Amino acid sequence: MTPPETAQRELTFLLAGPERRLLLAFAGRVPRAIRSNHLTALGTLAAAGAGTAYALTTYDARWLWVASLMLAINWLGDSLDGTLARVRGTQRPKYGYYLDHVVDAFSTAVIGAGIGLSPYVSLGIALGLVVAYLALSINVYLESQVFGVFKIAYGRIGPTEVRLLLILLNTAVAITRAPIGRVADWTLGVALAGMVALFAWRFARNLHRLAKLEPQRFRWWERAP
Repeated sequence: MTPPETAQRELTFLLAGPERRLLLAFAGRVPRAIRSNHLTALGTLAAAGAGTAYALTTYDARWLWVASLMLAINWLGDSLDGTLARVRGTQRPKYGYYLDHVVDAFSTAVIGAGIGLSPYVSLGIALGLVVAYLALSINVYLESQVFGVFKIAYGRIGPTEVRLLLILLNTAVAITRAPIGRVADWTLGVALAGMVALFAWRFARNLHRLAKLEPQRFRWWERAP
């Protein structure tokens, strides 16, 4: 089984290149007193702030601007912590791998719940998206363990693109004040169906690959001698 620190990383999402260069530029300007753990905590607190701001849009749509700011800070803390550790040569492969994924799960849950508590998206659809996203994320991490390739995106869409899309949607809704509840539900419903289909396809593909790697495990119909 390939440990996470030796798994090959594949950054295939659209903004991978520009994001990497931007983070390296930021990392070189971070004061020495600030460590990777501080940035991880910042990203976690920002995720909680984004979820809270989304929930508060029930009372005032201007909280969408706060949600966008919190999403940007969440990206900074969540993405810069690993870059800072690599630049300074202080990486902790096992600890960082575990902590990053726990924080990612927490951030997804609180932001998704906040969106579900807003007046723009049904709670059931929002929670369904959270579950589907976490299932896809778990599948990615298991693939990195079993096949030795760590991908943080499906196709060309990764966490950075998702945050940017949310910020753009927040801006559009905050400016227009349009009642988008029904449109949002239908759009996210389609997205949820697509995520479920993608998970099913990846699961089937992985079983097919494993059948080639360990064919004896899949001969369940044969009796043991």
